[in-house]
Amino acid sequence: MDFIIDDPKQEQEFRQILAKIRLAKNGETVDQMKKLGLVYKLNWGASVISLREIARQHEPNHLLALKLWNKQWRETMILAAMLDVPAEVTEEQMDYWTKSLETAEIAEVLNTYLWSKTKFAFVKSLEWCRGKKHLVRFAGLNLMGRLAIAEKSAIDELFEPFFDVLSPLAKDPHLKQVFYRSFILLGMKSKNMNETAVLFAESLKELDSEESRNLSEMILSELRSEYVQESFVKNT
Repeated sequence: MDFIIDDPKQEQEFRQILAKIRLAKNGETVDQMKKLGLVYKLNWGASVISLREIARQHEPNHLLALKLWNKQWRETMILAAMLDVPAEVTEEQMDYWTKSLETAEIAEVLNTYLWSKTKFAFVKSLEWCRGKKHLVRFAGLNLMGRLAIAEKSAIDELFEPFFDVLSPLAKDPHLKQVFYRSFILLGMKSKNMNETAVLFAESLKELDSEESRNLSEMILSELRSEYVQESFVKNT
């Protein structure tokens, strides 16, 4: 990544944020997260609501976000996503942060608050879906679903390349939940996308994988439901 000269003002703001994080600590939350397998270098247990409030007290700043990410606390990584400037994010940064992920929580936070707002979002989502590391593939799938929400007015053709990379991921039992959630969002983007998604889900039955066949049934049940089909009528 590019080297950025530090700034005394940003260093002071960085220190202020660290102090605010400590004041928002919650030991019970830390214990609960550990039981769920969410382990961090340092976790103060601050809620995302508290962290959003801290973020509102500071102007978005790329250098500040980089400093927060490099601290590698759970809370500083979340705030880095909230305070970075999407227009200043580089592909190199997106790859570096995503490939260093150690929890699904931070992957989802990055996608929600930052990656989905960058000009590289579609390219990176597709690329990560082809990744080798589990959390990179998770990030790719999750970002696909996030884009289906954030870019609902975008042309369907932007999303069609995803159907070329999803079949192998449907076989992975560790990706089942994120695949299901994100694919449903993709299939609810438009009537045309729904029809394409249904055809793709049907094709999953042909794969030599019990996991993909079960996933196919779950997806088809949801995308063909009255609730989903009626939503297209309401939006026309």
